[in-house]
Amino acid sequence: MDIKAIQTLINNDMKSVDQLIHAQMRSDVALVSQLGLYIINSGGKRVRPMLALLAAKALGYEGEKHVTLATIIEFIHTATLLHDDVVDESLLRRGEPTANAEFGNAASVLVGDFIYTRSFQLMVGLNNMEVMRILADATNIIAEGEVLQLMNCNDPDTTEASYMQVIYSKTAKLFEAATLLPAIILDKDAQCQEAMKLYGMHLGTAFQLVDDVLDYSADAKAMGKNVGDDLAEGKPTLPLLYAMKHGNEAQVAQIRHAIEHADGLDYIDEILETLSQTKALEFTMEKAQQEADKAIACLSVLDASPYKEALISLANIAVHRDR
Repeated sequence: MDIKAIQTLINNDMKSVDQLIHAQMRSDVALVSQLGLYIINSGGKRVRPMLALLAAKALGYEGEKHVTLATIIEFIHTATLLHDDVVDESLLRRGEPTANAEFGNAASVLVGDFIYTRSFQLMVGLNNMEVMRILADATNIIAEGEVLQLMNCNDPDTTEASYMQVIYSKTAKLFEAATLLPAIILDKDAQCQEAMKLYGMHLGTAFQLVDDVLDYSADAKAMGKNVGDDLAEGKPTLPLLYAMKHGNEAQVAQIRHAIEHADGLDYIDEILETLSQTKALEFTMEKAQQEADKAIACLSVLDASPYKEALISLANIAVHRDR
């Protein structure tokens, strides 16, 4: 099942999510609506809300709360993007100017706060303390992940364990919430809840690992950002950590310098050659495939359905994509 078939499967639900997003982004403060809708409409994949909808349908849910859950998940993700781009001083996302480039850092941070708080208003409307607990914890862990990544920046001695913690906190945690919450609102047993939680966690991990590979291998136009952006920000992602373990003395010294001084774009071709020689990208992709396989295995708790097949397909698409 390709991405278009998956989108067709939940087309009506996604329309409902879009309607709720636009309704909740209305504000008497014009800049809030203008900037919020700018990033909401900037061409994202909507993978996270898609997961919430598919998980709900795969579990047999027939109500309307999954639309609210999907919207909350998208709002939390959108708020993190606004804040991320300010912290990273990013000027390009998905091939378009970032919100901070268009509206300024202050407006981006404050509207990000608005979107975060709007997501919590929607949570209250669900009237489910367990849902609120999971989402509050997820939001807190995402914030911790942002701080940990900031601490790791420009540190070539970052461990793989610390890198994986950043991935879990910044990316996998929200995937995890997206697929767990439908099981919560359906009051599924502990085994089902754990399986759906782990599916999201492993999928989110695979998704981010591939993103970190694409930073060095994808077509810049397709990715909507420049090749080597992570390197330019001094981020020690897994491909670089692996290359430092397996490269020669000169290669290791060059990567260490690039991370410490965030000047790797000045010699990006040499670093790309090191990644190639050490097979760092292949190693990271293998790890991503392992995570995708673990995610798929978790879905054994689900009965056969087109929605289960879509969740399986999404795990495969997460690994085999070019942007």
